[in-house]
Amino acid sequence: MRKLSSILLFALVLLLGGCATMGGPTPAQQAADAQAEVLYQRGDYLGAARTWESLAAPGQHGPLANRYALRAADARLLAGEDARARNDLAQVDSGRLSGVSAARYNLIQGELALPTDPQRALAIAAMLPDTLPKNLQLRAARLQANAARTLGDPWTEARALARTNPLLSGTARLRNAREVDHILVGMGVPRLQKRAMTLAANDPFLPWVGRALQRLGSSLPAVLPALVSPAGTLIGPGRGAVAEGFHAYGRIALLLPLSGPLKAAGEAVAEGFFTAYFNGPTGQPRPHVLVYDTRGTSTGALEAYQQAQAAGADLIVGPLARDAVAALFANHPTLPLLALNHPGGSIEPPPGSVEFGLMPQSDGIQVAARMRELGIRQAIVFDAGTDNEQRAAQAFKAQFEGSGGKVLAVQTLPSDSVNFGKQIESAATGLGPDGAIFVAVAPETARLLLPQIRVARLTQPVFATTQVYPGFSNPLDRDLDGVQFPDAPWLYDAQPGLPSRASLARDLPAAGGRGARLFAFGMDAELLSPYFAWLQQHPSSYVAGATGQLSVDARSHVQRTPIWVHFVHGVATPVTGTLDTATVPANSSS
Repeated sequence: MRKLSSILLFALVLLLGGCATMGGPTPAQQAADAQAEVLYQRGDYLGAARTWESLAAPGQHGPLANRYALRAADARLLAGEDARARNDLAQVDSGRLSGVSAARYNLIQGELALPTDPQRALAIAAMLPDTLPKNLQLRAARLQANAARTLGDPWTEARALARTNPLLSGTARLRNAREVDHILVGMGVPRLQKRAMTLAANDPFLPWVGRALQRLGSSLPAVLPALVSPAGTLIGPGRGAVAEGFHAYGRIALLLPLSGPLKAAGEAVAEGFFTAYFNGPTGQPRPHVLVYDTRGTSTGALEAYQQAQAAGADLIVGPLARDAVAALFANHPTLPLLALNHPGGSIEPPPGSVEFGLMPQSDGIQVAARMRELGIRQAIVFDAGTDNEQRAAQAFKAQFEGSGGKVLAVQTLPSDSVNFGKQIESAATGLGPDGAIFVAVAPETARLLLPQIRVARLTQPVFATTQVYPGFSNPLDRDLDGVQFPDAPWLYDAQPGLPSRASLARDLPAAGGRGARLFAFGMDAELLSPYFAWLQQHPSSYVAGATGQLSVDARSHVQRTPIWVHFVHGVATPVTGTLDTATVPANSSS
């Protein structure tokens, strides 16, 4: 390579000897410049630098000196010859540079400044445009990462490295991703949660932070929707009025488990769906509904999807099982899906689709947000150890601490005992009068836990997950008086415009029993189906549903805003009777 460079340099001197340089580059200069570029791309930075330095020699070409000297400085820097790079860069008139050349000049300045002035290097990296060629983008991001590392700023370092991941491939990409994960995990939960709150909902760095938090046993704080206007507002005069956001589908395929272990759940959702279908507003086109049994399996869901597609369906509602949703998403469906569960992990809905589910995490998030709205700064948590309960507790902790609160303790109650005194005493240490208690337990456990909390003279308000109330009254619920929890408004006839629960329960047992929330969920699947595509584009709008006010966030997840309920004389009663979230009084025994 050195021999080739020497021959090229000798030929260049001969060619330039009698050249006039009053205008643009001569053919000989163009050829030498092109050859220098070839050497640069091959990694022969010294050969490229010598060629560009010869082109930049005084008197050779006048106005072109800037470009050639700049490229020579760049090549010298990549060859590890910082002093020679500084000399070449000193010949450049930066005021005559623009576009990529100006960005390259600033990048070189930042790279030269890094060893002695990392703060300046970081500032230069931050001002470089995002539209640079791939090789310069990589260098700019690495400059920012290296400067941030030197300055002890792991967040900025990880963000810079994450930005390079789409530009890499193969083992380099995997190695880079592992480095980002390692840096973020090293920051710890409190710092990650605090920084995550500064990111926009669609920030591409957010999934990286979410994965790191999951590895640390936590999760991202949710951004709760700010709801402004309902979808479906009638626009236009008289009979010509149309519902804003309404999309008329011709054929909807309902994919549910109507056999197998999930049969009861599938039937409750189906009954709710058709209840809303037949009680919908008049004057709107009504789609033809095709029903397919998924058998509660991934294979059954894929087969049902293929059958629905062959039958001409233009919207899929379902499936219901988590692994079935994951299988459909992974199969790259071409039809839009209103999936009735979250697939878990980092799997996101395909373009044009959304996911909707009754998730235990939602209760934890809602309770945490509620406590912070009420000015509560401390909390202790009790869960009974099941997967759903621990997911709710984890989401509560992430949301509460992510918004500035402090969780003093999380206690898992023993399953082989009815005496929780030790757990209560241990958790309550340090809990002040401005604190609160969150319980993620079943009704039977709650009826044992709450009296023991009162015996321990804890007077702080108690909040619970939805599961504390099975959907029907029990005389023993007097022990739960004052406990507050988020729930579906339809269970309490608190959502105007929907058929009453009592009237439906006379003919449809699922509406009145333990399946009532799944029944309400099915109603919402039908209510959402004509509007979810519009809600994706209008995040401040909502559908007034049976399980709450329904909106769609930036990640195509349906968000539910429930009502607040508390036990009064053993009866679960809406706090205000509406979807208002007025302040709830502290825990009382009245």
